[in-house]
Amino acid sequence: MSYPYRKPPFKAAYLVYVAISTLFIRIPFWILLGLPRFMRPRKAWDLRRTVMVNFIRYIWGVEGKVGTPRVTPDHRAIVPGPNVSGVWVSPVPNNLIVGKLNQWAEYADVTSTRIPGYWIHKKGVKIEVSSSAGPGEKVVLALHGGGYTRLSAHPNNPIAAIPYGLLKYVDDVDRVFSVEYRLSSGKPFQIAHPFPTALIDALAAYLYLVNEIGFSPSDIIIEGDSAGGNLAHGLTRYLVEYEGTPGLPGPPGALLLLSPWVDLGQSHNNIPNGSALTFLASDYLNSPFHPEFKYLVNAFVGPHGIEAAEINPYISPASLNPSLVVKFKGFPRTFIVSGGAEILRDQIRTFRDKLFRDLGEGNGVREVEGKTRYFEAPDGVHDYLAFPWHEPEREDTFKAIAEWIAAA
Repeated sequence: MSYPYRKPPFKAAYLVYVAISTLFIRIPFWILLGLPRFMRPRKAWDLRRTVMVNFIRYIWGVEGKVGTPRVTPDHRAIVPGPNVSGVWVSPVPNNLIVGKLNQWAEYADVTSTRIPGYWIHKKGVKIEVSSSAGPGEKVVLALHGGGYTRLSAHPNNPIAAIPYGLLKYVDDVDRVFSVEYRLSSGKPFQIAHPFPTALIDALAAYLYLVNEIGFSPSDIIIEGDSAGGNLAHGLTRYLVEYEGTPGLPGPPGALLLLSPWVDLGQSHNNIPNGSALTFLASDYLNSPFHPEFKYLVNAFVGPHGIEAAEINPYISPASLNPSLVVKFKGFPRTFIVSGGAEILRDQIRTFRDKLFRDLGEGNGVREVEGKTRYFEAPDGVHDYLAFPWHEPEREDTFKAIAEWIAAA
C-alpha cells in the first residue's frame, strides 16, 4: 500500500529514523560508494552529483511512504513572503470549456475556480506587479512539475529554480507567471482534482495573461517541466484544436518542454534496453513499476481510468499504443529538453519524433530550422534544470534556450 506511514505517530517516528539513518549511514555509504569513478552511475559525474542523485531518490521514496513531509503552498491561498507577488486568477468562463475538455470535465465533475498565481521578475528590473504588457513584451507562463501531486508554483519552492534560471539567462524575458494549479490526489488520501482539473487551471492562467494583462498570444511562451511539461503540451493542444472558438485566444508563440512526462501509460516501460529500465541507477525517479509511480498516474487519471493513460492524446501524446491518434499540425515553435541519464528519455524522444514529423513536413526527426529544437544533455538526470548543482549542463541548456527564444 502507498503511504504506509502517513498517520501519526508512525509518520513522526519514521521521519526521525530517516533523518538519523540518512545522516549517519546513508550519506557516508553513498560517499564511499562513489569515491571510485568506475562505481558511479555515469563516469562523467563528480562525487557531489552521485551523492545528490542518491539522496533525492531516497527522499522521493520517503514521500511515497509518508506523503509530503513539509507544508507546501497550494491553490487554496496566496502564501506571502519576501519578494513574493501573488495574485488571484479568475475562473475560466463556461463557454470557453468546450469540446472534449467539456466532456472530460463533466465526467470527472470538475469545474473551474479561482486559483493563485505568482509573478517572478528578473533581478534588477523594476516592473509593477500585474502591470500591462509592453509592446512586443514576451512572458513565460510556467507550469511546475511534481507528478501532478507535489510541489508548488510558489517562488520559494525548490522547483522555482527553473523560472529563476530562465530569467537569469534569457534576455528577452523580464517576468514569469507561475500558476498554482490544483494538485491531484487519490486513495489512501481524499480523491480530488483529477484530469482535466490542472488543464482548466492552466487555461485560466493563459486567459489572465491575455485578457487582463494584455499579452498577445504570440508573445507568450508556455513552459513546463516534468508533469508540467505534460500540462504545457495539453494546454497548447487545446488552444490549437479549438482555435477560432469565440473568446478563446489563439495558441502561444512558443512551447518549452523540459524533461516532459509525455507517456503516463506503460508503452515505453518494457522496451528491451530502454531508458525506463536501464537508467534507474542514473536517475532519481523510481521505477515506473513502483507503487508510488502508479499512485501518481491513478490520482491524475481518476475516473477516466488507466486506459486514458494509454490512448488519450492530452495525457500521453508519446504513447506507442496503436490506438492512439495524435497530430501536431498547428503547434507553435517548440524547444524540447531531455536528460540523457533519465528514465523518461525514450518517451521524450518518441514525442520529439512525432512532433518533428508533423512540423517538419516529412523531415522525420530532423529539426526544423528556427522552429523546433531538441536538446539532450548526455549525463543529465530528470528535470536537471531544477538543480543548481547540475553543472555545466544546466547553464549550457539555459543558454541554448535563450538563443532559441532570441531567434524568433
